Amino acid sequence: MKMPIDQEYSFDIPIELALKHLGGPWKMPILWRLSGNILRYGQLKKNLPGITDKMLAAQLRELEENALIRRVVYPVVPPKVEYSLTEKGIRAIPVIEVLLQYGEELRKESGT
Repeated sequence: MKMPIDQEYSFDIPIELALKHLGGPWKMPILWRLSGNILRYGQLKKNLPGITDKMLAAQLRELEENALIRRVVYPVVPPKVEYSLTEKGIRAIPVIEVLLQYGEELRKESGT
């Protein structure tokens, strides 16, 4: 059974939809770091070694578009922007925890 999402996408199985929202090299690490935290852009950048500014901005934009994170801009100079999880983002954390556990098991098996 196809699940129409928007004009551009329809998915045969729900995992495809989940991966559309959570997939990518940085989305889950960003969500994980926001779990229980409100962070500014610079704090996220510091906690994600190897991510470029362009990639972080793009991933944050996609997570916001998918309603997984909330972006709050404060009207101060210099600009202050904070990111936090939405209810939908909070629901993704148990999925990430399962993948984290699986990754730890793989790491132990490979001896790395």
